[in-house]
Amino acid sequence: MFESLNEKLELALKSLRGERTLTDLNIADSVKEIRRALVAADVNYKIAKEFTDKIKDKALGTENVLKAVKPGELMVKIVMDELVDLMGGQASGINLSGQPAVILIAGLQGSGKTTFTGKLSLFLKSKKNKKVLVVACDVYRPAAIDQLTVIAEQVGVEIFKDPDNKEPVVISRQAIEYAKANKFDVVIIDTAGRTSVDEDMMREIAMVKDAVLPQETLFVVDAMTGQDAVNTAATFNERINFDGVVLTKMDGDTKGGAALSIKYTTGKPIKFVSAGEKMDALDVFYPDRMAQRILGMGDIVSFVEKAQEQFDEKEARKIESKIKQNKFDFNDFLAQMDQIKKMGDIKSLLGMIPGVGSALKNVDIDDKAFKKVEAMIQSMTPKERANPDLLNMSRKNRIAAGSGRTIHEVTAFIKQFEEMKKMMFMMTKGNNMAGMMRQMQNMRRN
Repeated sequence: MFESLNEKLELALKSLRGERTLTDLNIADSVKEIRRALVAADVNYKIAKEFTDKIKDKALGTENVLKAVKPGELMVKIVMDELVDLMGGQASGINLSGQPAVILIAGLQGSGKTTFTGKLSLFLKSKKNKKVLVVACDVYRPAAIDQLTVIAEQVGVEIFKDPDNKEPVVISRQAIEYAKANKFDVVIIDTAGRTSVDEDMMREIAMVKDAVLPQETLFVVDAMTGQDAVNTAATFNERINFDGVVLTKMDGDTKGGAALSIKYTTGKPIKFVSAGEKMDALDVFYPDRMAQRILGMGDIVSFVEKAQEQFDEKEARKIESKIKQNKFDFNDFLAQMDQIKKMGDIKSLLGMIPGVGSALKNVDIDDKAFKKVEAMIQSMTPKERANPDLLNMSRKNRIAAGSGRTIHEVTAFIKQFEEMKKMMFMMTKGNNMAGMMRQMQNMRRN
């Protein structure tokens, strides 16, 4: 996410690192490069100009202030503050005050509305403890109702649908009456989109909104469309006055223009960002955390939050005990892998750790690598998983055949596992740092 923008901003700020003070000249040079980086990221020139003018004014106003702070660090702080402000300042919550709370989903066809409807329903169900009803009001797109039905079943929420009815206003009203009668907390209405903005679509979504009076109207937009996304958001906002924006497909080749421009253009906050197809791949939008990621600082708070969501304290204590006794086995390894997978896309997760994202920008990390390891472990017998020492050449050959891997791959994995096991055991001792470092070096060589 935002790799290109991060790289360009890094270069723009790098020139100040060797400077002793901020001057008119080096500030102007740095600001010019920042503006270029923003325009290249598909940020409207007017927004980029206004943004960098603010940075310039703040930087010039720091003369004889904070002399202990290096110019490069000071400029990063100024850029960081302005990025946060540009994207909305602070996280914006979702209004769930209705009985039931009604959330209307709008956007163009292909923006990810239906998938987001599923993700939001899971978010509200699992994290807010709400009873959620999703409503199929896309009466035009082939298989739209079927898609939402599958998604609803996948996340464990009920769907209201009427395949024979072609009136979204009627369907949505009936759905709310059904929700009231059955004590649902939240109703999420998935509406139809078009390939481009047209009058029929605008009229229809406006009629649905007038009919149901939602607590929240969320505009869903594909982040990869850049400035087009911003223009579409502005048009929708003029007609239906939505409450917030959802940026989808943030795991794609996103330049960053939409995230940086939508709040400025519409005056409405970004409320959620979505990355990937997994139903749990939905995050509340925090401007400060996003600014940190754009500047290559990582997002350790989000990383810790994701880890805590999957953290099983009882299992952790059990694993810790086994490590201390040097009894960590393949069953434990498999359990830990499952926990990591539940956190989301591996490269995205690692990108949240400060300093790691930039180091991995040209590294391809394939989540499918997990499947290779899983296949090898699952091809072991229960005894072999619990006792890695049993794995002689004959057993390794059987595991290779059973998992569809080569004997070399199986042998290499077992060796790495043993080295990792030793390293973890050493870490619990706390007094053999030299030995641990040797183990780490050996692992790198292999």
